[in-house]
Amino acid sequence: MSDIDATGVPRAARASVETVLAAVWDDETFTSNDVMPRVGLTRSTTIEAIDELIRYGVVEELPNARVGGDYRKGRPARRFAFRPDAASVVGVDAGRTHVIATVADLRGRPLTRVSRELTTDLDDPVRRQEVVAAVIDAALADAGIAREHVVAVCVGVPAPVDGAGRSPARHNDFWYRMNPDLADTAAPWAPLVRVENDASLAAVAESVHGAAIGCRNFVAILAGDRLGSGVVIDGHLLRGAHGGAGELIPFDHVRGVGSVDGIGVHVATWARQAAEQGRIGSRSRLAGLSPSELTAPAVFAAAREGDPDAVDIIVRSARVITRIASVFGGFFDPERIIFCGAVAESIESALVPARTMIQNEMHLPAPDLVASPLGADVVAAGAVAAATESARTHLLAFASTPLTAPSR
Repeated sequence: MSDIDATGVPRAARASVETVLAAVWDDETFTSNDVMPRVGLTRSTTIEAIDELIRYGVVEELPNARVGGDYRKGRPARRFAFRPDAASVVGVDAGRTHVIATVADLRGRPLTRVSRELTTDLDDPVRRQEVVAAVIDAALADAGIAREHVVAVCVGVPAPVDGAGRSPARHNDFWYRMNPDLADTAAPWAPLVRVENDASLAAVAESVHGAAIGCRNFVAILAGDRLGSGVVIDGHLLRGAHGGAGELIPFDHVRGVGSVDGIGVHVATWARQAAEQGRIGSRSRLAGLSPSELTAPAVFAAAREGDPDAVDIIVRSARVITRIASVFGGFFDPERIIFCGAVAESIESALVPARTMIQNEMHLPAPDLVASPLGADVVAAGAVAAATESARTHLLAFASTPLTAPSR
């Protein structure tokens, strides 16, 4: 192997630069003395690495301590800052019925967000590619960011995704229609492109911003319309040979669950069935609601008010939650199972009885059952976090020219 990398920089020097970049990414300001103990490099090597980062535009030198007012005596130290505006990332939640594109800086702080609701005719693969590309471009235009300024794009889709960003064939082609090689959409202009399963990105979001911060063994379950999961064991997000490690179609065959429908779908369906069969009392908060109004949020809200008919439905959903959680608990022994998506805003009333029920379902210690604090934006947040992670890990691997901040 050559000692020179693809950008013409000695590999040893590149490693030092990457080590320093990783160390200062989250710092507001720093000096070489701040960095040296954290990276284990000599002063000269550390300073050379910082100067290289300045050359690439990722770090800027600030006025020294004398100008900054902190200098007392002796030679003032050089002061530096990481530049989160040196490049941009894009996170995309490409769901079945929506596309949400978020443009963010290198620390994942959103600059703008553009969304578009979809109809099922956009299951057409070519149209889906076109819409995803159009929403990304609209978000970039809204942020005043050129494609050339983007270093990483991550797209989340409701399908298993392998390490190359492709989804496996299935008899009805649904997975391909959801992910018609979307990695190719941004690949011509973005150096780093990831396509991930949406529930896997929910797990990424929970680990960065949500209920799994500091947790190395957890499952994030998207539980609104259909079940999907992202599984993190010993700090590693599981993928599998074809990206199907979190695929939950097998729940079609699990007694007590019976389908891959999400908790929100179950709750709404049971409420409508109860109404059709005359099992909703005249004094119930659910009485008189039309079928379209008998939604999961309406049932959860009625249950919180103590409505007995709604409570019965929520307890029934708790049994489904318990069975789902016990299966994950038995297979993966997670510390925590997090229920994500829009339903997370309401699901706590079902988790309360489920926490008691699961104690009798498990041989291993039962995992904690918690609701995500991230709500309906969990996949979008995970896409941004994953794009930021890609940039953080590989930013300099492709850099051959200095990065420049966008003009505003």
